[in-house]
Amino acid sequence: MNRLFLAVVKTVSIVAFAISSSGHAAEGKKGTPPDPVKGEAIYTNGDAARGLPACVSCHGAAGASTIALNPKLGGQHEAYIYKQLVNFKGPDRKQAVMTTYATMLSDGDMENIAAYLDKQPAKAGAAKNKDTVDLGKRIYRAGIAEKNVPACAACHGPNGAGIPAQFARLGGQHQEYTTAQLMNFRSGARKNSIQMTTIAKRLSDDEMQAVADYVAGLH
Repeated sequence: MNRLFLAVVKTVSIVAFAISSSGHAAEGKKGTPPDPVKGEAIYTNGDAARGLPACVSCHGAAGASTIALNPKLGGQHEAYIYKQLVNFKGPDRKQAVMTTYATMLSDGDMENIAAYLDKQPAKAGAAKNKDTVDLGKRIYRAGIAEKNVPACAACHGPNGAGIPAQFARLGGQHQEYTTAQLMNFRSGARKNSIQMTTIAKRLSDDEMQAVADYVAGLH
């Protein structure tokens, strides 16, 4: 498990550094940092002139989604949101609605939206299944040694807050969304994280659902 964890950290650190470096390079070229005010305008109102719909219609005011299969985005790390929007444009993360939407966004739009959402409060959630909370807690905090699954907390933090520019915030996220993403990683439908694909392939459906439910209650 230690070898897997070290490999995961090394891989993610390299990817995170590349994303951060490219973002800084773009900022330097434009001479202006991301603008959360412009991001809020696009998120809340879209852009009718470009046929760009408002993000709020699916992800809720300030990113506080109330739709179980649409992720909560408020408080999510800026670099992570930007990376996902970029990935939706390519082959590694195809999703009908988001791929269509992302292709309509400029690099500046994506940076601005990410900057806006990063500054919003994270909406709390709650575990719902008392029968699986202990299993979810064990997986999140300690992993599954016999399956070579590392502890989720090692990367995403004890309270699910993640690490900016490296690991996503998970605490409070909808159970259904987290489970769906783990299944997508396992099936190969989502290909934009080598480490998560490796881990998800070692989890059963029940284990995924248990850890997703536990994560929903973290704050």
